Amino acid sequence: MSRDLGHLREHYVAGTLRRADLAADPVAQFERWWDEWVAAGRYDPAACVLATADADGRPSARFVLCREFDAHGFVLYTNLESRKAADLAANPQASLVFGWLDQDRQVRVEGSAAPLDDATVDAYWSSRPRGSQLGAWASTQSAVVPDRAAIEARLADAEARFGAGDEGPAVPRPPYWGGYRVSIERMEFWQGRPDRLHDRFAYRRDASAPGGWSVERLSP
Repeated sequence: MSRDLGHLREHYVAGTLRRADLAADPVAQFERWWDEWVAAGRYDPAACVLATADADGRPSARFVLCREFDAHGFVLYTNLESRKAADLAANPQASLVFGWLDQDRQVRVEGSAAPLDDATVDAYWSSRPRGSQLGAWASTQSAVVPDRAAIEARLADAEARFGAGDEGPAVPRPPYWGGYRVSIERMEFWQGRPDRLHDRFAYRRDASAPGGWSVERLSP
């Protein structure tokens, strides 16, 4: 059955983006938009799409949670035996997309993904809720499982091993759990405008440019 979606139309009138509005570097510009998005009180503001490709170039994408950003890149955590981790082991190039659609905005980040060091991962692991820690032990992320009961059985095993509920000894980090930092080689800021004539600006690393970044307006 074919579904015709051509009648769905959005009118992008939430704002504009001019060259004079932009910060000198993309992280500062991202921080401005991030603060405005968080202030809007939207659900799960850290959610973004991570796109990867395997050794044969087959792409895959999924929502993840960004847990930190700075001049060095964007940080996320995951099971290192998952499909995304297998993709990044074979092809470390990655892209993130933040879709702040209520404000007619999206941000694209492109760069290489490098594994985080143990100290960084351990520090974040210790900050996670205990339930999430136990869930990491219960999950064989991306692996085929026969049913929900198999997952719940693994969780019961983890609770028997480390203690159930919010109280109990510290839950150690699984050896297969870690994270990545996606470096910033290119960032694009997109502001929706009427008649699909959107404002788009791309930052690219350029040692010869002021501040190390060139900025170009892109055709919508």
